[in-house]
Amino acid sequence: MPEGVSCLVNGDAATGEWIAGDDRIPLVSATGSTRMGKAVAVKVAQRLGRSLLELGGNNAIIVSKDADLNIAIPAAVFGAVGTAGQRCTTTRRLIIHEDIYDVFKEKLVKAYQQLKIGDPLDAGNHVGPLIDKAAVSAYTNAIADCVQQGGHFVVKGGVLNGEAFGSGCYVQPCIAEVAHDLPIVHTETFAPILYLIRYRDIEEAIDIQNSVPQGLSSAIMTVNLREAERFLAHNGSDCGIANVNIGTSGAEIGGAFGGEKETGGGRESGSDAWKNYMRRQTNTINFGTQLPLAQGIKFDLGE
Repeated sequence: MPEGVSCLVNGDAATGEWIAGDDRIPLVSATGSTRMGKAVAVKVAQRLGRSLLELGGNNAIIVSKDADLNIAIPAAVFGAVGTAGQRCTTTRRLIIHEDIYDVFKEKLVKAYQQLKIGDPLDAGNHVGPLIDKAAVSAYTNAIADCVQQGGHFVVKGGVLNGEAFGSGCYVQPCIAEVAHDLPIVHTETFAPILYLIRYRDIEEAIDIQNSVPQGLSSAIMTVNLREAERFLAHNGSDCGIANVNIGTSGAEIGGAFGGEKETGGGRESGSDAWKNYMRRQTNTINFGTQLPLAQGIKFDLGE
């Protein structure tokens, strides 16, 4: 391949700004926060370029009273604590039917008590560190906001100390019972904080799930075919990814990956994503000896 087909440029926000503002770059594909995406979209639009954005996620799993808990519990735990809650598809909200709420909460708390936190290169550990001290501050601030807004922690969080956690970036995955409309619940925090919410019927569950600004990944745990179809209907999940009996974390390699609303509406990979990177051109070729004209127009140009 010729030089320059693929190159890596490291940098900070300034690097992103010149990429977004350079009219030699026809398409800017950006992954990150909603705040960052809005800035990129404006900068690229000012030069009439194209942007492909995959931004924030505030993903929920609806746990039906007809859920198979042997599937639902591992999906919830892995989705919430995998990569220390630092995935755009991390499970941040569990919307649980009131009939099984207490049983599910008890099983979930027991599962969290078995988590091993430490060096992520050790295959025996489940949870590694947050990326930096700023992420730790966001985590502790979110916990404080949750408590101030009326949330109740059933698994308490905190920054871990000790020789094994010397970086100061290891934190305890935590679980809070909340009302679905708390401001902190509608805010994506890139950390292992999981919110538990009760619901009465599938309509309420879908309304709660769709009430946040973000729309990346979603899931329902149920063996009830009608509930699954309701979740996947045009007025069901409003997310770009909607799964049944699979968690929110990750995505199928062949499926279009991306979301709606403040997630940006773009598709970064999978089916049809390649179209975003193409330049579209329409060609019309006249193989005849006369020029067809629209609206019946005739020109008599003489000899």
